[in-house]
Amino acid sequence: MRQGITDAVKHLLIINVVMFIGTLVIGNGEAFYQWFALYFPQNPNFQPWQILTHIFMHGNFMHIAFNMFALWMFGTAVEQVFGWKKFIVFYLLSGFGAALIQLAFLYFQYNTGLTTLIDSGISQTEVVSILSEGKYSTAWVPLLGDHFDSFIGAFNGTMVGASGAIMGVLVAFGMLFPENKLMLIFLPIPIKAKYFIPAIIALDLFSGLTGQSIFSPSNTAYMAHVGGALTGFLLMYFWKKNEMDKYRWN
Repeated sequence: MRQGITDAVKHLLIINVVMFIGTLVIGNGEAFYQWFALYFPQNPNFQPWQILTHIFMHGNFMHIAFNMFALWMFGTAVEQVFGWKKFIVFYLLSGFGAALIQLAFLYFQYNTGLTTLIDSGISQTEVVSILSEGKYSTAWVPLLGDHFDSFIGAFNGTMVGASGAIMGVLVAFGMLFPENKLMLIFLPIPIKAKYFIPAIIALDLFSGLTGQSIFSPSNTAYMAHVGGALTGFLLMYFWKKNEMDKYRWN
């Protein structure tokens, strides 16, 4: 297997860096985020193209640095097996799957709160109108209780980053090279990919369901990670079942 960076990974790195520079120099970042970060579909800032563009957006230098390192480290090996066309399709579909799972999770949080408010006599139109103005009613706090933060956060939050797509790539790497040993920076113990990667996904699922952050920042879209990993696994399973994994797309 040849060393160095592959074509698709190289161009993905360039696009991500260009988009990150855009957040720094255009409208102090606010305009760029409003255009290209992924908003909740009920939010007035949502646009359909954000399903794609958010994959190339990042919140800060450490965010993009970590993701691009992972893309280079795992993506290069996977692309050498897939070919660049197949890799791009796999990467983008994993990113889309990550977004859809995260949005589905946000819809659950949002609808749980919305149902509670409607049952208390507040109209849906009133709720959406207030939220669309970037506000909320203090009367909602006792009604929603522990669900208040997740309700507001679901409507107002944005999602950026390549993490979901990269989780799909990580799954592909684990299925292609299960005996390769990996380790975390803060836990330098070599672990085979076939054990390491499911453990990382399980931690993301735990954090997504409980809200308890273990290794990542608290604002991480954990369910997007799970969605990207699940999409990557399903693609690998489908391709293997249909013997498509035998062919490169060059």
